[in-house]
Amino acid sequence: MGESPSRRPDLDDVTLVARAQDGDVIAFERLVDRYQGPLFRLALRMLRDRGAAEDVVQDALVTVWRQVAGLSDPAAFPRWVYQITTRTTLNRLRARDRRPTDPADPELLDQDQHNRGHGADLRDPATLTEERATATALRAQIEQLPEDLRLCWTLYADHGRSYEEIADIVGVTHGTVRGRIARARQKLAEGMTPWR
Repeated sequence: MGESPSRRPDLDDVTLVARAQDGDVIAFERLVDRYQGPLFRLALRMLRDRGAAEDVVQDALVTVWRQVAGLSDPAAFPRWVYQITTRTTLNRLRARDRRPTDPADPELLDQDQHNRGHGADLRDPATLTEERATATALRAQIEQLPEDLRLCWTLYADHGRSYEEIADIVGVTHGTVRGRIARARQKLAEGMTPWR
């Protein structure tokens, strides 16, 4: 038997979205495989809670499945799935108790980055230790950013989204995004001064 067309690794997002819109569950699963990790990292960065981030991504992907047939432009899928996940994350942030929480375990993000890397790191242990300390300090500074700055910064720096995409995802103007990223950059630079 031949391989299902939706299981081919070379299918682009637009093709998979079009097939998912026609009810192809396998095509939708391929989209989930591609987007679940980045969406989880976004939710984790914002929520600082692994379980809550997993719940948000699951809720967002259920919404995407229910609404994918109504997406008029399959090429807009990446922006659209980020919009849904961002809204779901922000709703969770606003709804949860305002009690203090521990920041996300730095090892979770480090482990995720390592898992996406290639093989063992052969650099000098002292250099690795210094880089890890700097990365931990940067994560702490990012966690201290106000929610609106942290979201824009995370979408820009961690997810490679353009200002236009972020404006569309977050529902603000291009200028607002530019300002938020500039303020985030300034705050991070100030906070990282001791590490230079």
